[in-house]
Amino acid sequence: MTRLSAPAIRLTPRAGIVIALAAFLGLVAFFWPFVVAPGTFGASYTPPLIFGVLLVLVLSVVLSEIAEGGINSKALAMLGVLSAVNAALRPLGAGTAGIETVFFVLVLAGRVYGPGFGFTLGCTSLFASALITGGVGPWMPYQMFGCAFVGMLAGFLPRATGRREVLMLAVYGSLSGYLFGFLLNLSFWPFSLDPNSSIAYLPGLPFTEQWHRYVAFDLATSLGWDTGRAVTNFVCILLAGPAVLTTFRRAARRARFQAPVRFAPHRSEGARLHKPHEG
Repeated sequence: MTRLSAPAIRLTPRAGIVIALAAFLGLVAFFWPFVVAPGTFGASYTPPLIFGVLLVLVLSVVLSEIAEGGINSKALAMLGVLSAVNAALRPLGAGTAGIETVFFVLVLAGRVYGPGFGFTLGCTSLFASALITGGVGPWMPYQMFGCAFVGMLAGFLPRATGRREVLMLAVYGSLSGYLFGFLLNLSFWPFSLDPNSSIAYLPGLPFTEQWHRYVAFDLATSLGWDTGRAVTNFVCILLAGPAVLTTFRRAARRARFQAPVRFAPHRSEGARLHKPHEG
């Protein structure tokens, strides 16, 4: 039986190890407020800059490993097209009740083209849209990292077909909308210091109390916005998912990503080799 398609970007074992280490460092970059107090590095704004630069370096290493593992011109062209599409879609919804139109393409592309492609598309989409919308800032590495893992995890979802697959992707898209907001809030929550507030960051508290404060902060300030993102993801994937998945898979079959190259002798040459000796 012939395999119809292959991942657009193949993940080598070494690239998998690098991504696992990147995931660990990413969690450290997001959750540092629970283990490091602001001011430890000399200034309250130093930690996000340090971890922002760290995330940029980590993403660069991961992308180089993925590229070394195998990214051909067809995968690169598809990556450029979808990055441009996502960069153009994002301004259509960002800033309006939490509506984000960038995630559903990311989830569907990661599902069809594989986790390596999803990780790379998450980085390039957010980078391109930040340049277009002027959203370049210390928060950008955190956004790129969050979207990269949203796209990558979509490629690791279990097998399913038909309506079950679309529903699974819609539920995943909805949950990833909440998770993305939950993580991104950690990039600025430690700097909303207010001793009189029960939800603000307070250095020196035990982990459990700090965690309760952050969960309350997220629910009070971000739940509505994240719900808009989650609902948008769910509806877009549910409505546009079947058509987009079909289109992506047709493109994957025609491109035949990572298809092995085989050489066969020319027919006339083969006939000449097997021609009986005369005379």
